[in-house]
Amino acid sequence: MNRVAINREQGRARISRHIYGHFSEHLGRCIYDGFWVGPDSPIPNTRGIRNDVVAALKHIRIPNLRWPGGCFADEYHWKDGIGPQEDRPKMINTHWGGVTEDNSFGTHEFLDLCEQLGCDPYICGNVGSGTVQELSQWVEYINLEGTSPMTELRKKNGRADPWDVKFWGIGNESWGCGGNMTPEFYADNYRRYAVYARNYGNSSLYKIACGPSNDDYNWTRVVMSKTCGERGNLLNGLSLHYYTVPGEWAHKGSATEFTEDEWLITMRKAYHMDELISKHGAIMDEFDPARKVGLVVDEWGTWFDVEPGTNPGFLYQQSSLRDALVAAIHFNIFNNHAERVQMANIAQTINVLQSVILTEGRNIVLTPTYHAFDMFKVHHDAVKLPVFTESEPVAVGFGSIPAISASASIDDEDRVHVSLTNIDPVKEQKVNLELRGIPLKSVSGQILSSANMQDHNSFDNPEKVKLRSFTDAVISHSTVTVTLPSKSVVTLEIL
Repeated sequence: MNRVAINREQGRARISRHIYGHFSEHLGRCIYDGFWVGPDSPIPNTRGIRNDVVAALKHIRIPNLRWPGGCFADEYHWKDGIGPQEDRPKMINTHWGGVTEDNSFGTHEFLDLCEQLGCDPYICGNVGSGTVQELSQWVEYINLEGTSPMTELRKKNGRADPWDVKFWGIGNESWGCGGNMTPEFYADNYRRYAVYARNYGNSSLYKIACGPSNDDYNWTRVVMSKTCGERGNLLNGLSLHYYTVPGEWAHKGSATEFTEDEWLITMRKAYHMDELISKHGAIMDEFDPARKVGLVVDEWGTWFDVEPGTNPGFLYQQSSLRDALVAAIHFNIFNNHAERVQMANIAQTINVLQSVILTEGRNIVLTPTYHAFDMFKVHHDAVKLPVFTESEPVAVGFGSIPAISASASIDDEDRVHVSLTNIDPVKEQKVNLELRGIPLKSVSGQILSSANMQDHNSFDNPEKVKLRSFTDAVISHSTVTVTLPSKSVVTLEIL
């Protein structure tokens, strides 16, 4: 029997809604054909941005959107993407497919998209091939209300008022595609760039330093030591990138054709996020014991081989039930580390890697991962309730992983929400929820599951995997007994 104990009196930290953020890069068909079709497109749009995509993302209450990359950010020069469309210079996207980028989607279009979505923009600045002045002027162009060459340029391009963008990344993957820097060199550059990314008016920028890839703990130590010290914290967030890849980088495996062993290996690698956050967080604690600096997991998700017949540089892959379980595991981990994790961004929103939406002409598909986001939106800005979990093991190779993962929260209306995953691909799992200090009047829920591990939503069958009501939860005194089907995600609401 599996056991999850929850004590209401232990609730302290809030789960930031920004943990459920998204990522959009000029990569493949994420921006073009995904968000942007242009104002003259027969596909219904508002100023060139797809109406159906906006409606779908508003439903899951997307809190923030990261742009323009990714690796693309460090070859992007923002002035190429403003002004009349016909005057914008074209460039080659050297990172992703060698295709021509016409810069028709730039700063104004991105910030219009965020306004339509009702979400916070998160802009990643160019440190790899850009200059301090270039980033400084971009912040000024976007955020300054007064008179300056940049504000006059903004007004000339049709925007009188500033946007007041809060979240700014200072470079991306500077240890790799963003400049192949050492942590010492990057940290010194971060200090320069961050100084000139200024606050204007009442704005207070949330500056995010490029953090480590995977388990590069030395990178975290060096950057934290050089940016947190006697003069105070020079950063607000430190990024972390980690992808769940079941195979090797050269042969990652298929997104939809995989074995039971590959399913379990994927789950084991998804669980690894917990160790990464714990160990990087412990290093951050040495320099930032008050935990004022957030860990920002601004690239995470599954990475498989591209769909057959598609451009390998476009990273287009399907999203199956397996991806939804990976997402749910990550959400539970992020929720449980709410004291340190302040933001996260799935890679990527549309048509790239672990997408929540796929598009094909006028049609869109909501993937199983989209439905996972829908289930977990109840945790946005709610108070985290720590969970103690005892789980049955599931054998993987020479070891095992827990069948059950869990997280819980209580919102401002005293509704308790508990999210559970059963990663066992074959067996159902019974879970005893022990709820301490929580009145039990009713329990209801939603479940995401399907008959087969490989099930996914396609343009021919867009509702193969979808949310359903969940009724296999029974109240007895202060305990709720839950029967989780194999390969399932469940979120309960307890009143």
